[in-house]
Amino acid sequence: MFSRSWSAPATEGSVGSPAFVAEHGLWDDARLAAAERIEAGLGDIDLVRLVWGDPHGLVRSKTLTARSFGGVLRNGMNYSPGPFLKDTACTTAVDYRGEHGTGVDEIAGLGNFVLVPDPLTFLVLPGEGARTAWVIGDEYLRDGRPHPLSSRHVLHRVLDRYAGRGLTPVLGLEVEWYLARRLDDEPGNEGNGFGLQGPAPRVAAMNAGYQFNLDAAYDTIAPVTDPLALALLGLGLPVRSMEHEMGPGQVETTFDPMSALDTADAMLFFRVFTKRWCAARGLHASFMSQPAIAGADPSGWHLNQSVLETATGRNVFSAEGLSAGLSPTSKAYAEGLQDWLRDLFLLSVPTVNGYQRLGTQHALSPTRVGLSLESRTAMLRVVGSGAGAHIENRIGEPSANPYLNIAAQLFAGLSGLDGLAGGPADGPREGSDTVPQSLREALEAFRTGRAATLLGDPLASVLAKLKESEVRRYEAWALGASPVPGQVTEWEQREYFAAF
Repeated sequence: MFSRSWSAPATEGSVGSPAFVAEHGLWDDARLAAAERIEAGLGDIDLVRLVWGDPHGLVRSKTLTARSFGGVLRNGMNYSPGPFLKDTACTTAVDYRGEHGTGVDEIAGLGNFVLVPDPLTFLVLPGEGARTAWVIGDEYLRDGRPHPLSSRHVLHRVLDRYAGRGLTPVLGLEVEWYLARRLDDEPGNEGNGFGLQGPAPRVAAMNAGYQFNLDAAYDTIAPVTDPLALALLGLGLPVRSMEHEMGPGQVETTFDPMSALDTADAMLFFRVFTKRWCAARGLHASFMSQPAIAGADPSGWHLNQSVLETATGRNVFSAEGLSAGLSPTSKAYAEGLQDWLRDLFLLSVPTVNGYQRLGTQHALSPTRVGLSLESRTAMLRVVGSGAGAHIENRIGEPSANPYLNIAAQLFAGLSGLDGLAGGPADGPREGSDTVPQSLREALEAFRTGRAATLLGDPLASVLAKLKESEVRRYEAWALGASPVPGQVTEWEQREYFAAF
């Protein structure tokens, strides 16, 4: 029996460019070696999900057959830049048909960029059915330059600065999120469209909550979170703990320290994998900071930070004697975090909903700008001493773009080390003793501040337009709805509960 060949010549297809990686020298020795291992094992894989994080930190993907991925791995893949230009409800916030104002010529007419898999991020996912792998891609212009709108490249640039100083950041994740029972399988698409998300999933709480770390409360989520932890460990993620937090069905997941890029990649993967894991079991996981679940306590993302001397492994944050457990170097780093707070706050708390957590009614909310020893009310908390000394920055919301949130904090800390920041490290600056209290306030600080120093003009401009679109839609809705201060609105639940 004969079968027809449907394949195009090997040089054609939706690859970015033949030998794109080699032509532009994009990989180091570790990635070249990892690519060889992947190619040798592709016979054991059916599908590969090639993903990247958009400016909001939402994962965009295409699922390739293993055969197709064999070409894409070293050639890259053509990809539409549409996700760069749309806000959290898929409203086009940057006009690609006219004067887009991004400074990126390839945006005009939605010209493709090239997405190149990073072989070091390749994971084979557990589960029945098709044998599927996951890999994160880096975004490039067609001439081989890093894409100016890429979040991951922002973090790459910051880490290059640390490497140039012989320093290595080490980070620890503490992520709070909600686990709830789905009440139906309706997709929530009634009234859905560009700029309007359909109704949020209907859910019920897992328990009554408000018994912090109660073992019996953990029992209600353990049938899901225990095997989830084991699955993550099996994929190489260094999970340290699963804990029941304060709210009904609120979970905190913590991880052992990792390198900065690994931390960002892990956060991107953890959120998507957790939502997928829970959905397969008739449950809903959300990293929205405060969902509209009765009695919900807001969730945060605490980022523990220290810096090592690359050559010796010495923690430069450690200090002899008292000194609040921190060295002068670490205090300079903290000074940088405070000095850049308002300019870059949008990157740590990028949604309307994230500011529900920062209200004064929440006693442990990190609303006060300052550095404190073991105080959970300050933005920066000093934890540990000696070799284990580190700074916990408590401002982030769990749905923040991991590359931008981490890059912002590392950039600000390094500016303190470089002596670029000013003002006292252990107290708030005049006129800014509290963090921004709304997305509008954070956006205005972002626009008038120094964010482009970190992001570059194109990404700073695009982010401002994306967030302006998001906050304008909320403000237009609020005019007719008269929302009650401190209460999560229907608009927020529709906008964020399913997607994040």
